[in-house]
Amino acid sequence: MTTLARTSGTQGDDASRGRRTWSRPVRLAAASGAVVAATVLSGCGITQDEAFKISGLPEAASDRAPLIGDLWIGTWVAALAVGALVWGLIAWASIAYRRKRSDEGLPEQVRYNIPIETMYTVVPLFIIGVLFFWTMTNANEVLAKESDPDVRIGVIGQQWSWTFNYIDDDVYDVGTAATIPQLYLPVNQVVEFQLNSPDVIHSFWVPSFYFKMDLIPGRTNSFQITPTKEGTFAGRCSELCGTYHSRMLFEAVVVSEEEYQAHMDE
Repeated sequence: MTTLARTSGTQGDDASRGRRTWSRPVRLAAASGAVVAATVLSGCGITQDEAFKISGLPEAASDRAPLIGDLWIGTWVAALAVGALVWGLIAWASIAYRRKRSDEGLPEQVRYNIPIETMYTVVPLFIIGVLFFWTMTNANEVLAKESDPDVRIGVIGQQWSWTFNYIDDDVYDVGTAATIPQLYLPVNQVVEFQLNSPDVIHSFWVPSFYFKMDLIPGRTNSFQITPTKEGTFAGRCSELCGTYHSRMLFEAVVVSEEEYQAHMDE
């Protein structure tokens, strides 16, 4: 009995020394991580366009871009924060509770721990709930429509190019797999796109608009955006639609209202 007590006391002293040895570095690491996280989340005073560029996102050119861009960056920040916490806990547990040469046998085994298991359940549900609410709120704003848009454009995606019908001006532009069509849009005007397909499912996507929607045979999908920046932006089909899917390209040309009307007249 005396031997067992002495051995147990020695192991307890070793464990206490181990905890004292690593408590300060762990606190310093946690404090450093908090400072870094706060710095990243503060954005360091950069603009939204700069934040998108740093994140590798395309140039923003529509009123929907801030909603989608912020959701994308925010989701990654949340994922990295959770990952950093988990990695930190793994490292801390591996170091603070590592097996020592003086240890004999297995550590104390427990069947359950109600507080920790409750935390493991509640925290993920909370994170998912916040992300779900944020996603649905932004999705409702992105899909919102005005009753009287400034411009209506019919978009037909066919194997393997695009047809753009400017409904209000009764003109259209037909592209081919060998010729990339141009889609003209007036800046700062509400544009409604009406999407149709005569053959297979396509997907209308302009990365700089931060929005895309499928074209489904026998069904008309529609959405509205407001281009906010003049320039020429790449567009493409983002749904694998057949042999020459890679040729389903187009250019979205955002111009002033006067230039847009001159192009319609031409």
